[in-house]
Amino acid sequence: MKLPYNIAELYPFEPKRFKLSNDHSISYLDEGNQETTPTLFLHGNPTWSFFYRKAVLRFRDHSRCIVPDHLGCGLSDKPNSSKFPYRLEDHAENILELVDSLKIEKLNLVMHDWGGAIGMSAFSKTPERINRIVLLNTAAFLSQDVPRRILFCRIPIIGEIFVRGLNGFAWPATWMASMKGLNKDVKKGLLFPYQTWRNRIAIWNFVRDIPYEKNHVSRKTLADTGKRLEAFSTTPVMTCWGMKDFCFHQGFLKRWEEIFPKIETHRFNDCGHYILEDDFEGVRSKIEPFLYGS
Repeated sequence: MKLPYNIAELYPFEPKRFKLSNDHSISYLDEGNQETTPTLFLHGNPTWSFFYRKAVLRFRDHSRCIVPDHLGCGLSDKPNSSKFPYRLEDHAENILELVDSLKIEKLNLVMHDWGGAIGMSAFSKTPERINRIVLLNTAAFLSQDVPRRILFCRIPIIGEIFVRGLNGFAWPATWMASMKGLNKDVKKGLLFPYQTWRNRIAIWNFVRDIPYEKNHVSRKTLADTGKRLEAFSTTPVMTCWGMKDFCFHQGFLKRWEEIFPKIETHRFNDCGHYILEDDFEGVRSKIEPFLYGS
């Protein structure tokens, strides 16, 4: 998938590809200093590695930056649901498979939105592999606090038509998730991989995979991950939180502070869910010394 010039200028990388054991391939960035502890950046829904473009450009002088597009997202393959189930445990397994293929034993984790559940699920049984953790408006534990607008998107048939047919999730996010507004090229960059019904399959499945119901297929996976978070109690954890996020609001931040009493918290009062778009320099000034030293 060739990027248009205006998007390629913002995302000036040459993505690599990795074929998973399920025969589908994911796209990922592998940039920067190979001699230091790598940093794994995990995006959520409905973004892709484009969300971390500024972070990679800044941090690759410090560290090797690994930034995958989850299967179905970004420049990765987009198989239909009969060929890939798009469940939390499946995304977590993909991440482990990629990291293991790169022979990475220890790494930093930076996670946003669904990236938190995916990343913490992937490494919940091997916390010793994680050097430091950065949380950006995310969660990795059960919650019934789901906005009505997102619950609407999960309604069978109607929700799928809205999300996949009308682009009623990714497109509204370009103005609902940012408090400071996105310029037209950034909007185009975020939306570029999701231009058709077929290419929006992961967006729809991520929404469906929210374990809201008691019998949801991913509920046990997320519950088990939540129980294992205490295993990271000695791991340095920092969060940069957009306080105007309508979805991952400050109630989720409070829960993280309960789980990790020693967490280093930075509140960004004028930022929304797309915190790296609203104030990248502010967030960078906190992440950089935390991960790489002053």
